[in-house]
Amino acid sequence: MTLIKYETQRLSMRFFMVMLVLFLFQTGFGLLLAMQHIDPTILSGVLNFNVVRVQHLNLGILWILAGFIGTILFVGPLLSKRELAAPWLIKFLFYALLVIVIWNVLTQYFAQQGIAGWWMGQPWLHEGLEYIEAGRAADIVILIGFAILCYVVLRTFPPLKQWTEIHWGLGLGVLALTAVWMFGLFFIERLDLQEYFRWYVVHYWVEGVWEVIHISLVGFMMVMMFKASMKSVGYAVFWGISLVWLSGLIGNAHHYFWIGTPEFWQFWGSLFSALEPLPLIFCFWHIYLDAHQDGKPIVNMPAFAFLLGSVVLEQVGAGILGFTMTFALTNVWSHGTWVTVSHAHLALFGTFGMLGLAAAYYAVPLMRGIRNFDQRYGNLSFWLVFTGMLGMAFAFAIGGTVQVFVYRTLGLDWFGGDVSSAMYFAKIMVPLFGLVFTVGVGVLVFDLLTIGQRSDNEDKSSSHKSLMAVPAKGWRRYLTGWEAGIWLLSMWVFGAVITAGLLSFNLAVVRDGDPLLPYFMAGVGYTGLLMVTLLFVWRFISSLKARSASPAINNRP
Repeated sequence: MTLIKYETQRLSMRFFMVMLVLFLFQTGFGLLLAMQHIDPTILSGVLNFNVVRVQHLNLGILWILAGFIGTILFVGPLLSKRELAAPWLIKFLFYALLVIVIWNVLTQYFAQQGIAGWWMGQPWLHEGLEYIEAGRAADIVILIGFAILCYVVLRTFPPLKQWTEIHWGLGLGVLALTAVWMFGLFFIERLDLQEYFRWYVVHYWVEGVWEVIHISLVGFMMVMMFKASMKSVGYAVFWGISLVWLSGLIGNAHHYFWIGTPEFWQFWGSLFSALEPLPLIFCFWHIYLDAHQDGKPIVNMPAFAFLLGSVVLEQVGAGILGFTMTFALTNVWSHGTWVTVSHAHLALFGTFGMLGLAAAYYAVPLMRGIRNFDQRYGNLSFWLVFTGMLGMAFAFAIGGTVQVFVYRTLGLDWFGGDVSSAMYFAKIMVPLFGLVFTVGVGVLVFDLLTIGQRSDNEDKSSSHKSLMAVPAKGWRRYLTGWEAGIWLLSMWVFGAVITAGLLSFNLAVVRDGDPLLPYFMAGVGYTGLLMVTLLFVWRFISSLKARSASPAINNRP
């Protein structure tokens, strides 16, 4: 039995499966990393902290890219109304991805020994630059892989005159994915200039190009899941992408503050970084409008839950927490601390990782020929993963606030243990919430890897147990646009409190040794923001589940 329109859509399956396996390993490295924060002697000399951190980060980027590729290959034929071009190249791309994964994992051993494989002025085994640690050999293979993806997508798409905004978003996205990567293909001895171009890759490639692809894919997934109008979705995609480029091009300057670049970047970087949340608000609002346009029941709740989580955590992690820490007057304190780590986890996993998981929950059952499936595992995994990530973000944020005060305000000795002991409570919280997250990942991977085998033995007539009818009142009542706006505004109010807390480190009373103001504002701001986020997603999903009580009736009051 097949539920897909084009056979080449099945080529996305192998990328989704690799995504799940890499996600599981990356989570394991993350849990080990959290334990090493508490006891640095764990596996010392075997897997040192810096190597574990690189593995955790690299695998995160690789599994997210695998999810992106899988999603693009699945939706490509639907967008183009024809089979994917050059399927043999897609198979080659898959094996190239495996080679890159194995190469990156193995070369960390050489990095631990201080071996980079220099030849002709280039580090061929390991580059050592944060976020783009892969050596030049892997960089070239990655470039070839992106070029293949770009070629396949553009060859598959119809003629330019037939392109919609989603075609343009994905087309420009895969083209820029290849072009911007080239900024990471050379080594410069001057550290400030090297950092300047490194942030071209990290910001324009991840925070810019990935964002363009993300907006386009979210838009088309809303079309598939809710039969939303291509015209209205295209309108949202156009303005979302335009605002990403408008704010992001100069907003990249918030990475330039402390690397020896001219002082004027502090003003322009602060100004345009403050504008970067605008497209994220637009994306957040659009998913509300599409999900509530016709009042029909949600057929695949796990897929929608992860898609909603992607957009909401994009708003909270990339938008609000990114906003709070990118002014020069706040960034001088937050830069390089756990405050940044809190933002990074919610932004990277929330925005891009959850999109790949949403696409997998939508695509894998269809490619397995399963029209209905027991969604309880998927819903459980979402809540465990979502809650665990919010908890880790809270622990990082509180630990980072303490770190700023003890290390950068009081100037206590990092290597003497003063900072580590002050952050100990936060360091304990990270693996505890990390364990919740890991269990959720385990449930998710088990569910998606075995969904085909288990479906043969399940009673398909009862496969919608997770969507049983519930009354549409109280907490489950219809979610109006006004109420959704209040939830969004509440998030930004708490974001303002966090910003004020970081700004308070500039006050003389705080710099003289009184942490009451920044600690109080961090406690109120981060607790409020992350609780409102959790409650809002719960409220949103509850209101959608209530639709199954009367599937043919719009539940609006």
